[in-house]
Amino acid sequence: MDTARTATIHRVTSETDITVRLDLDGTGQSRIATGIGFFDHMLTALARHAMFDLDVTAQGDLHIDFHHTTEDTGIALGQAFARAIGDKRGIRRFGHALAPLDEALSEVVVDISGRPYLAWSVEFTRDKIGEMDTELFEEFFRAFAMSALLTLHVTQKAGRNCHHIAEASFKAAARALRMASEADPRAGGLIPSTKGVL
Repeated sequence: MDTARTATIHRVTSETDITVRLDLDGTGQSRIATGIGFFDHMLTALARHAMFDLDVTAQGDLHIDFHHTTEDTGIALGQAFARAIGDKRGIRRFGHALAPLDEALSEVVVDISGRPYLAWSVEFTRDKIGEMDTELFEEFFRAFAMSALLTLHVTQKAGRNCHHIAEASFKAAARALRMASEADPRAGGLIPSTKGVL
């Protein structure tokens, strides 16, 4: 993989104005400003543990609620990922990770398949973490998976503290995405599919 795997997406709607800059072969550096404190915290963790360089700036209709900003950030990040990953030559394609945070344990499995799907098995016992609705984490990951054109399974294995459950899920997603998008030294320049295309 000699070419830079980077992308910039600027997505504007009547509800949000979002810019995402992504480097899949980065060092985990990030600058995140969505206007949603806990969401910024999660995206920072995602970048750090995936070893992606990630800049996100979002202006949204937060005076209504956080739904549009969260979902549209997922869409823009997914579009950036799809563009940066290119034709998927030489990548591992599959990735999986278990991440604990104290009593919480999350598992994420990724297939960069070109077949978008989210399987979400995470339960929160609180409606909010900080000011963020906990139901929005599923919306973010669904928007990301659909736009990144990948299959994503997020499963809560254990946990009671909602902050820990959410953070473990983002960290496991980061590690799984890192594994799946990394170069496979045995694959050469081959596309990892018997069909010859993903």
